[in-house]
Amino acid sequence: MRQLLEFLGLIALVQGVMGLVHEFTDWHIGLVQRVGFLDGYEIYASVALVVLASALFGAAESRKPG
Repeated sequence: MRQLLEFLGLIALVQGVMGLVHEFTDWHIGLVQRVGFLDGYEIYASVALVVLASALFGAAESRKPG
């Protein structure tokens, strides 16, 4: 379970950072800008993904190894 939480945290972190990079540099990377209902809220969604990633990493740390 710990590895799953770390993996999901990594995916959320990467997508959140790529969404922020897309907003501030106009590179066309990440999945946040491709989701239609988030149009206009990409920065908020990217920040939420980064916060979610930190919560997932924290949950993974609290689990016992194994």
